[in-house]
Amino acid sequence: MLTAAPIILSEEDRAELERRVRSQTIDARTSRRARIILLAADGVGNHDIARRLDVSRNQVIAWRTRFAQGGIAAVGGDLPRSGRKAQIDVAEIIRRTTQTTPASATHWSTRTLAADMGISDTTVQKVWKANGIKPHLVKSFKVSRDPAFLEKLEDIVGLYLSPPEHALVLCCDEKSQVQALDRTQPGLPLKKGRAATMTHDYKRHGTTTLFAAMSTLDGSIISRCAQQHRHTEWLSFLKQIDRMTPKEKDLHLICDNYATHKHPVVRSWLEEHPRFHMHFTPTSASWLNMVERFFRSLTTDRLQRGVFRSVHELTVAIHEYITTHNQNPKPFVWTAKANDILQKVIRANRKISSKNNEALH
Repeated sequence: MLTAAPIILSEEDRAELERRVRSQTIDARTSRRARIILLAADGVGNHDIARRLDVSRNQVIAWRTRFAQGGIAAVGGDLPRSGRKAQIDVAEIIRRTTQTTPASATHWSTRTLAADMGISDTTVQKVWKANGIKPHLVKSFKVSRDPAFLEKLEDIVGLYLSPPEHALVLCCDEKSQVQALDRTQPGLPLKKGRAATMTHDYKRHGTTTLFAAMSTLDGSIISRCAQQHRHTEWLSFLKQIDRMTPKEKDLHLICDNYATHKHPVVRSWLEEHPRFHMHFTPTSASWLNMVERFFRSLTTDRLQRGVFRSVHELTVAIHEYITTHNQNPKPFVWTAKANDILQKVIRANRKISSKNNEALH
């Protein structure tokens, strides 16, 4: 009958193995191997060790042998396994994600692509994350086709980066159809461990239009709410701007190409007030008007989650928001140069043209 090879431990080895047995962070397999070696060093037979630790006798023999041959280092990890390591074709995952679509969907998910390629969805997710790929997201865009795009771009960016002396630059626009929305049921307030809640459905109580002019100098807002946004209301707003700004200063107004801004009655009034200078953004380029950034803040900070039971409540809320804003206004700083914007537009047009040519062929 074969006799198990004796295990002799130094004080350092025994202390290390006992530490592994007591550790709360070491994995169970490493701890079990340490127990096998300690029991073997105490003279316990292979059969008894296997019974005590609920493992096979062959496993006990294997770890005793490895320790006898290589010491503690030999029982620190598993031996290299046979077989070829799986190769992940990262380039193919990226190509399939960005250049193909599933048979019945507009974009891939980790699971649909993994199933189609015969790999795990975790692998797909890691490749997407490492390469910044997010098929579930889409961003909207519109490239301006205005034939005078360059001239208008340089004009407006020039006002932002180098405003004229003894003049005010005002970014003007309407935020039309602002709805007074009431919820069908009261929501729950924010609390620890739970987000605030509100019903998905709502009651409409009418709309208002906000006219706003934002000074690029200090970020202050001149505003007016009206039921409609015809040329009549726009002209009334221009007269309000005229009253609320220093008479000795010229006014450069940046506006979009909405028809009311160019109505004959409005143009006639502007001719009688030469201190007003109109600057129109290119078509499909309202993002050049910085007041749009203020409208976004108004929407996210006050309107989006507001509850308004009447148009009056809505207009009061808008007025209070703007009043608070004007107590400590801060201007938005424009940093993009006209040439940088133009180059982006040129690149976008080239890509769109190439896609159109591919579609035709």
